[in-house]
This record gives sequence, structure tokens and C-alpha cells, in this order.
Amino acid sequence: MSTNDATWSGPNRLRTSDTEREQVAKILRAAMTEGRLTLEEGEERLGAVYAAKYRDELLPLTADLPDNGRRALAETPEAVAEVRQNLRRHTGFVVVVSLILTGLWVLSEAHFFWPLIPMIFLFLSLKAHRRHARYGHHMHHHGRYHGRDRVAPWNAPG
Repeated sequence: MSTNDATWSGPNRLRTSDTEREQVAKILRAAMTEGRLTLEEGEERLGAVYAAKYRDELLPLTADLPDNGRRALAETPEAVAEVRQNLRRHTGFVVVVSLILTGLWVLSEAHFFWPLIPMIFLFLSLKAHRRHARYGHHMHHHGRYHGRDRVAPWNAPG
């Protein structure tokens, strides 16, 4: 553990929240679905999650899962659907901006199709997003706490 052991045990222990408990519960359910935990183990750990009052009580519940359970969490149908929805939103944004740029080009009556330059960058960003969605969605926001489906700092390694 790090130098701030005082925050994990003793008088400075940090209390956990419903959101944090739900996060760990979601990881455990995903691990059960994958067959990493038996039904009994999963139920036992879920009971411990909902009984937990402090953050350090949650740590051991996912410690023996690959990537602390983050990978299973990223491969749940909800997470995959969220990645697809973000990609659709990004595609829509690129199309709309490209149309606006083309409209501005028509109005500007320029001979050179100048919107091509920003459009190249827009389509490259989309291509990168697609590749990221296909191969690396489980590495998305690795170890950072963003909203309901990301891993909380207390569950990140190190």
C-alpha cells in the first residue's frame, strides 16, 4: 500500500458510499457471469459488499480478479452498448460538422476545397475512436474515476 496507510485503517478510515458499494457489486456480478466466482462465492461477497461500512472492507472482495475486476466490468453488455452509443454520437458529430464546413465553402465561393483539411482530422479522430472501441474498450479511462461505470480510485491498483 502507499504512504497514506492511515486512511485505510485506524481512526482515519474512510467510509464508503452506496455508489462505491454498487460499483463493487457490479464487478462481482460480472465475475459470476464469467464463471470466475461460483454462485456461493459471489453471493457471500455481495453480502460483504452491502454490509461494508469502510472502503478498505471492499478492497479484498475484488483483489483476486483480473485487473481488480475492471476487465469484466468493461465487457458487460451495458458497457459495450455505451461504447457503441458514444461511437454513433461521434459519427453524427463528424457528419454534421463536415456538412456545415461544406456549406461554408459553398458560401465562400473559394476554388480550393479548404474544408478538406479539418475534415481529414475529424475522420482520423473517428477512425481512432472506432479502433479503440473494437480492440481496447476495456482499457477505456484505465484507472480513472468517471461516472457510474468506471473504477473508483480505491479500487485501482497501487
